[in-house]
Amino acid sequence: MFARSRAPLTRMLDCLTLAVGLFVAGCGTLPTSGPTARQVISQQTDDKQSRFMVIDINNRVVDNLLAAPRASLRARFPHRNAPPDPRIGIGDSVVVTIWEAAGGGLFASTASDQIVPGSRSVTLPEQVVGRDGAISVPFGGRIPVAGRVPVEVQHAIEQRLAGKAIDPQVIVTVSKSVTNTVTVTGEAIGGARLPLSLKGDRLLDLIAAAGGSHAPVYETVVRLSRGGVTVSIPMETLVADPRENIYAEPGDVLTVVRAPRSFSVFGATGQNSQIDFPSAKLTLAEALAKAGGLQDARSDPAGVFLFRYEPTQILGALDQKPANVTPDGRAPIVYRLNLRDAKAYFDAKRFPVEDKDVLYVANADLDELQKFFSLIGTLTAPAITGVVVKNATQ
Repeated sequence: MFARSRAPLTRMLDCLTLAVGLFVAGCGTLPTSGPTARQVISQQTDDKQSRFMVIDINNRVVDNLLAAPRASLRARFPHRNAPPDPRIGIGDSVVVTIWEAAGGGLFASTASDQIVPGSRSVTLPEQVVGRDGAISVPFGGRIPVAGRVPVEVQHAIEQRLAGKAIDPQVIVTVSKSVTNTVTVTGEAIGGARLPLSLKGDRLLDLIAAAGGSHAPVYETVVRLSRGGVTVSIPMETLVADPRENIYAEPGDVLTVVRAPRSFSVFGATGQNSQIDFPSAKLTLAEALAKAGGLQDARSDPAGVFLFRYEPTQILGALDQKPANVTPDGRAPIVYRLNLRDAKAYFDAKRFPVEDKDVLYVANADLDELQKFFSLIGTLTAPAITGVVVKNATQ
């Protein structure tokens, strides 16, 4: 009787043994949120081809990332301690006033104002600088003015009139300029075409003159286009670093764009989602906290990974050779944080998270075995219950 009652249990144990063997052979078929830490590291290469590089986060890595050069307006564009001199351009409106030292000269018939007794002056009608870059002056012909400052034009007209007018003196005034302007546009600001003042205007002056940004500073990007080159920097950098607030130049296009930054979280964390940056800067420790931290029952503390494309210069500073390089000069990098080491928490407090980073926390290896036995328990519970009930009734 006792032997007969043990037979079903023995067969069940045999089945469980077989099931464990099947688990070892095919545990990859169990549902999971992603690869384990061991799998991430082993998948750096595929068919002996490098796919990405895994770099352990330590103090040296963090120091190099923090010291990496960032986009800079001051570094990319020629630095000026003073604004450029405003020059006359095609399409500008110019007014010319000519004085003669005594009456009876070329312009005596139109005399109106006298600076000294006997002097005469005339103001020519407002002219628009033609496509040839010149204006017309009676008895002087076409005078080239494009690319010159008003004082240079004054001297040129005086030389043309010398010997014809009586000791001519000239004042040139730009009444309207379409050349010395800057275009301010973007979804985070009211667009405008703003004239540059003689004292010079810095970028923040123009943004303020156009109505200011309508988006939070940490969500705003400023793009300056000049001479066929465009450089983008966070507006917070422009505000925080006076050296980046450079002088604007004629023809600049200043675009103010609202660009919320975010990172994505996957794996054994309290929250799997896309999370917006709460400020201009975010550390890895803050990112993990915003994701709800690691799940105690699932996560592998040694398997915290951050996926990112890095410029090849970063790898050079770390004495690493890039595995692959994209057409824009970036390499796929996976940074690994081992939270089993208490010192890693200090590194996480300094490690910078960037826009569109992917943060992944791997499941612990035993989590797969726990899932398997939970599945086996679900499948075998009815059979075990049946055996117990049968034995109890016999």
